[in-house]
Amino acid sequence: MSDTVTLAASYARCREVMRRHGRSYYLAARLLPADRRRHVHALYAFTRHADDLVDVAGTPADLRAWAAAFTARRAGAHPLLPAVFDTVDRCGQDPADFTAFLASMAMDLQVTAYPTYADLLGYMEGSAAVIGTMMLPVLDPPDPAAVREPARQLGLAFQLTNFIRDVGEDLDRGRLYLPLADLDRYGVTRADLAAAHRAGGLPAAPAGERIRALIAAEVDRAREHYAAAEPGIQGLRGASRTCIRAARRLYGGILEEVVARRYDVFAGRAVVPRRRRLAAVLATVLSAGAPPRPAGRRVGRGAPGAAGTPASGGRPDAA
Repeated sequence: MSDTVTLAASYARCREVMRRHGRSYYLAARLLPADRRRHVHALYAFTRHADDLVDVAGTPADLRAWAAAFTARRAGAHPLLPAVFDTVDRCGQDPADFTAFLASMAMDLQVTAYPTYADLLGYMEGSAAVIGTMMLPVLDPPDPAAVREPARQLGLAFQLTNFIRDVGEDLDRGRLYLPLADLDRYGVTRADLAAAHRAGGLPAAPAGERIRALIAAEVDRAREHYAAAEPGIQGLRGASRTCIRAARRLYGGILEEVVARRYDVFAGRAVVPRRRRLAAVLATVLSAGAPPRPAGRRVGRGAPGAAGTPASGGRPDAA
C-alpha cells in the first residue's frame, strides 16, 4: 500500500484479525481495559500475519518483506503496522523478541521435524516464549523480572497445546511438531500419524494405543509448562491477572477436550464449545471478585486509536 492508514483504522484491523482467528485469546483480552486491550490486538495481529505468510503463502520472500517492513518501521507497508509500531513505542517491547519470533517463522519454511524436545524448544523459544515476554509490558506486572520466566512458560504451554491439537493440519503442511524421539519411544512413525489423519481417527489396537500414549505424554508435558506458568499469573494484578487466568483456562480447556476424546486428535478438531468458553471467563471474573466488564467503549488517555477497539463479541490460533 502507498499510504498509511489512520492509527484508529490500523487498530481496528488488528482487532478484527484477533476476533476472527484467535477466539479464546480475544475473549480473554476483553477483560483488559480498552487502552491496553488494543495493544494485545496489535501484537496478536503481527504474529498472526507472519504465521499466515508461512502457512498460506509459504515463500521466504513474503516473510522477508514483512520482516524488512517491520525492521525499517515502514508503517505504510501494511495496514497492521501503524498499530504495531504504536504499541511498541508506548509499551516498550524488546525488539529482540520480534527478531527471535521472525527467525522462528523462517524456520517453518525450512525445517519439517525436530529430533528431540530440546530441538523443538529451540524453535518455540522464538515462536512462543517471546510472545509471553512481549505481553509483559502490556500487563504491567509489579515485578517484571519475577514473572518473566513464567510468562515464557505460558507461551510454551499455549503453543504445545496447539501442536497437540493440530497434528493433522501440520502434517498437511509437511511439518511435524512432535519430537521424533518421542515417536520412537512409543513405537509410532510419521506414517502412522499421517494414516490416522487420512482415516479421520485412530486405528485399532495396538497401533492406536501407541498413538494414544504418545499424545498423552505430550499433554502431560504441556501441563508441566502450565504449572510452571502459574506463579507468573499469581504475580499479576487486577485486570491483567484476570485476563491471563481466563486465557489459561480457555487453552487448558483444549487439552481437556483432547483427553475427553481419549487422545484421538484426528477425529475432529478439539475445540471448547462457546458456552464453556463463556462459562470459563465468567468463573474467572467471579473468582477475582470483580463484576464482568461492560461491553462499552473506553478511550485511554493519550491513546489515539483506542476508540477503534470497541469491546465487541497464538502459534496464534482460533481456539
